[in-house]
Amino acid sequence: MTGHPHPSEPAAGPSYSGTVVLELGPGAGALVLQVPAGLDGAEIDITRSDGNEVFRTHSMVRPRHVPSGTVHAAVYPGLPPGRYVIWTSDGEPGPVVTIAGGSVTTASLPG
Repeated sequence: MTGHPHPSEPAAGPSYSGTVVLELGPGAGALVLQVPAGLDGAEIDITRSDGNEVFRTHSMVRPRHVPSGTVHAAVYPGLPPGRYVIWTSDGEPGPVVTIAGGSVTTASLPG
């Protein structure tokens, strides 16, 4: 996880309910990672927990406007089912989450 958007990726504004489309099915799930507001604009990496760092991806934290208010979250669509490590800002492995095909997994990082 880094504290700033990747230089080649423009900073995106907030999203609203219904603006993120997720394709889910037997071979694809998604992760919604809620984080403290202070991480707005940060990119958070995840990798497969089996040590396969070839599958490493990241998502930018953005404010997400939902009916109950605003949350800050990174969304990872189209993930193959399996266990994933969420990487911390100091480059250490953090929590592990399990992604199931056809569903959205939610997790959070403490403040």
